[in-house]
Amino acid sequence: MTAGLVTPAVPPAADPLAVLREYRTLAPWSLRDLAAVAAAVLEASDVVPLNAAARARPTERTIRFYVTRGLVSAPEGRGTAAVYGYRHLLQVLAIKLRQMEGATLDTLSAEFAGMTGDIIERRVAAALGTALPSPERLPLLRPAGHARGKVGRAMQQWLSSPVPGQERGSNCRRVPVAPGLELLVDEHHPVLRAAGGDAALAETVRQALARLVTGE
Repeated sequence: MTAGLVTPAVPPAADPLAVLREYRTLAPWSLRDLAAVAAAVLEASDVVPLNAAARARPTERTIRFYVTRGLVSAPEGRGTAAVYGYRHLLQVLAIKLRQMEGATLDTLSAEFAGMTGDIIERRVAAALGTALPSPERLPLLRPAGHARGKVGRAMQQWLSSPVPGQERGSNCRRVPVAPGLELLVDEHHPVLRAAGGDAALAETVRQALARLVTGE
């Protein structure tokens, strides 16, 4: 009696809409983090544009431009305290995806007028498809080992971990944040590298405190 071959079960592909909605847990973002997440999603999804002009990934400057054109909603707060949410991510992704299909900004202004967040969300999910990675699989590191770090709440666990193979020392660095407020950081803590220096770290803390004070 010959035993039949058993075909291994193929796991079903993840629902792109469900995967996309996982990014809500990472919000809110600063403008820099929003640009980083949007660019990383497009890179990881390997979406190929039809024209060379659409290959440029979203930057802080381009997102500000989208806001002035009314293509992206205004952020919560102003200046360094401005924060962006999941809807902003969807809008940025939708713009870039349509640009990759050849749409102009004038076309998008008319197309997005009155479009609900649900419709934008479904269009983005359909365009990215099953290639869209879940947030924990999203690569957010600079080339050549220059750490950008993860963004939003996903960054917290990475920042709290010591450098592998390196013991914590007793030397701490004082980082002035605001009048009457200093941050005491172990010199070996990875947050010093991820933030880009004392001044950048202090600014990040000030933004976090501003959101805390305003109850966001």
